[in-house]
Amino acid sequence: MRFFMLTGAAAAALLLGGAAAGARGVSGAAGAVEARPTATVNVRYTGSVMIFNVADIHVASRFEPEVYRATARFRTAGLASLFSSTDIEANVSGYRNGRGLVPWRYQHRNHAGSRNRLVEVNFPNGVAEPNINPPFGSMGDPPASPEERAGAMDPISALFSIALGATATNGELCRGRAPVFDGRARYNLRLEPGGTERVRTRAWSGDAVVCRAFYEPVAGYEEGKRPTDADIAQPIVMWLAPINGGEMHFPVRFRANAAYGGATIEARSMTVE
Repeated sequence: MRFFMLTGAAAAALLLGGAAAGARGVSGAAGAVEARPTATVNVRYTGSVMIFNVADIHVASRFEPEVYRATARFRTAGLASLFSSTDIEANVSGYRNGRGLVPWRYQHRNHAGSRNRLVEVNFPNGVAEPNINPPFGSMGDPPASPEERAGAMDPISALFSIALGATATNGELCRGRAPVFDGRARYNLRLEPGGTERVRTRAWSGDAVVCRAFYEPVAGYEEGKRPTDADIAQPIVMWLAPINGGEMHFPVRFRANAAYGGATIEARSMTVE
């Protein structure tokens, strides 16, 4: 499920755009450049495990010259809805800093069943501060410290950061580390380039940039629930499609290996204004 939250929150593509607080939280981030004109991007994704549809995801984002905002909706579908009902809505707003994004507020809520908890994260002075209602029983052992939360981004902004090129180094779109805080867990996405590859989805086809994101847990995990070495050995692979003449790259496919089989999220429709 964490895979779908990362990617879905990107759509994670979320985009799944760019948030490294400018160059404030991403190693290897590019220097600030002049903000682009207003752009609106809407993407709908389908998540599947093997041949079974398990999730529907919708991401709507708007990038203005000085600010940005985005919403992401993740819902279980198909076979998965028979076993678990999940309906998570997330949103974020913040400032633009060249190719980077500086979040000021992020929140998500699971509308399904009795799990109606509101997770909110504010970013005063660049430090991610959680406000959870009702509170978690535990913030992890150990919980993420203020020092670990300094410079961290929400999941949507972190994935946008990769897509908008805030981590680009020496012309490579996918480099460095994106620090993320989701309200309890603090982790990094360690990025490695994978070249380019021809990809075809219902929403887009062409040569996409391949980006590998390795999950690195830091703090904020309950005892016995911290990801194991086996869990994090394989990366989440993202295929980033150039749009607007290559000024932006949005994810059109995500894939991760899992014990129950490979999980894939693909864009089925995309509009760019």
